[in-house]
Amino acid sequence: MPDQRTQLAAFIDSQHAAQAAFLAALVRVPSDNPPGDCAPHGEAAAALLEAMGFAVERHPVQADQCIANGMISATNLVIRRTFGDGGGPTIALNAHGDVVAPGEGWSVDPYGAEVKDGVMYGRGVAVSKSDFATYAYALKALEALDAPLNGTVELHLTYDEEAGGGIGPQFLLENGISKPDFAISAGFSYAVVTAHNGCLHLEVTVAGKSAHAARPDTGHDALEATTAILTALYGLRDGLRQTLSQVPGITHPTLVVGLIEGGINTNVVPDKVSFRLDRRLIPEENPAEAEAALRQAIAAAAAGLPGITVSVRRILLAAPFGPLPGVERLVEPLTRHASAVFGEAVGTGGLQIYTDARLYTAAGVPTVLYGAGPRSILEANGHRADEKLVLDDLRRATIVVAAALAEMLSPG
Repeated sequence: MPDQRTQLAAFIDSQHAAQAAFLAALVRVPSDNPPGDCAPHGEAAAALLEAMGFAVERHPVQADQCIANGMISATNLVIRRTFGDGGGPTIALNAHGDVVAPGEGWSVDPYGAEVKDGVMYGRGVAVSKSDFATYAYALKALEALDAPLNGTVELHLTYDEEAGGGIGPQFLLENGISKPDFAISAGFSYAVVTAHNGCLHLEVTVAGKSAHAARPDTGHDALEATTAILTALYGLRDGLRQTLSQVPGITHPTLVVGLIEGGINTNVVPDKVSFRLDRRLIPEENPAEAEAALRQAIAAAAAGLPGITVSVRRILLAAPFGPLPGVERLVEPLTRHASAVFGEAVGTGGLQIYTDARLYTAAGVPTVLYGAGPRSILEANGHRADEKLVLDDLRRATIVVAAALAEMLSPG
């Protein structure tokens, strides 16, 4: 009799065209965040999943909570499938349906889901609408498997990863909607990710006093003061390159000033300038210490500048993600099955991005990242033009996830 992975692979292979069509339908519904009006995509995804025979729970987020998180609308989707008497583990599979805006430079329609030479193109096709398809079809394969299973698989399909995850996975966990024993979060096919960077966003506002450009001596130039602060921050950034992570795939902390605005007119001394910075934290760093160092550097640079006041507001703090005890129960079957299915050694590593996976570990749930995609987010063109996914990676990753789940849910 064929082993479980062979049976699962046969089913998934038979569903490959339907799975690709499912993914294409998700890509064709925009879900850019910002602006974050994602409830329509949630409803479209729910309809597709119900057509597959799943019972879909809709958990809409209140409008005020959406607004507080910089969004317009979001509906979290949960699917639960219990096998046997449910006495085995509960394993959550989480992917996010919100995406960054397409931007410029596309050679195809970013919402067209065009397929060329076995590669699908479109915003969100890899990050991470692909794993809506990976996880849904892995679960369908488990339902078709001729083998006893015991436990529960849950799909957590959420819509605020680009805004921090507070009204998505965190909402599901803190409100007791789900209490999983393990979680797999959206990832890529050629490594099981057990660690990733954290992220700190700060907004810095520098206030001075406006004056006529003919008499700048009567004002206090906020832009000049901002220049001094930016010089200090960029000097601090240079030193971050010397702090190296021990996690394969992660290098060193980074700092980027991504937004800046201010001034009144060309002939007026600027009275206010605001900018936002992105500070990536390697897993070994303490987030509180990193934030304190930035605030101290900003205050020191502004000290002694006449007529200048500075305020700093935290926008986001996403803690680094790392392994919890028990995560080996996910890592071992995923790496073993992935190595067999992909025909090469698939091990563990880290990513320099931050994801919703950290919210599961913060709740004490052993979690890894694994899903459909290439070796890196750069190879997938994630967050840039011509985002793409090799459809055979989708097929094979689905086999890996299904096989690992079947093994974890096997009695005994």
